[in-house]
Amino acid sequence: MAYASLATGVLLAAGTGSRFDPQGLRNKLLAPLPSGVSVAHEAAHRLLMVTPKVIAVVRPGAEALAHVLNDAGCDVVFAAAAVRGMGASLAAAIEADSEGESWIVALADMPRIAPATIEAVARELDADKPLVAPFYRGQRGHPVGFGLAHRAALLALDGDTGARALLNSPALARIDVDDPGILRDVDTPADLNGL
Repeated sequence: MAYASLATGVLLAAGTGSRFDPQGLRNKLLAPLPSGVSVAHEAAHRLLMVTPKVIAVVRPGAEALAHVLNDAGCDVVFAAAAVRGMGASLAAAIEADSEGESWIVALADMPRIAPATIEAVARELDADKPLVAPFYRGQRGHPVGFGLAHRAALLALDGDTGARALLNSPALARIDVDDPGILRDVDTPADLNGL
């Protein structure tokens, strides 16, 4: 039986993916992995293995992506403010989860985070750590966890810096993991190779 966290999963899927397709004709999150499953579906699946609910944030006009994420089991939120950046997307997710007490935030273009890593973040959050992040060989990666004490700060986020300033806190609980997936995202079509 897998660990069942109390935290809500947040999957940020509202980026434009301009490095993947400069013409904007293909959404990288819908690109198939070698297994045939889309990048976003795999990222959502892994988060849903640990959290009871995942709120996926997409930008208006991304109906095909919303459908894929809904089919994966996510609650989809269309965030008009997402054009302003990751901070606005994260704020939209927290606002949509009015009863949530902690959140595990993952990026939809990171489909290879090990479920054990997500579980490790969840266990720390569920043990009342207010900020949690995994590290691989000294580098901080995703997903990151936020406790209820940070709700107001998350709701106030805007722009493209996301929650980086919050994560620079000395209160950050660091989890060292043997999981290179916490650093591997899909930015270009070449990044799909080896995933």
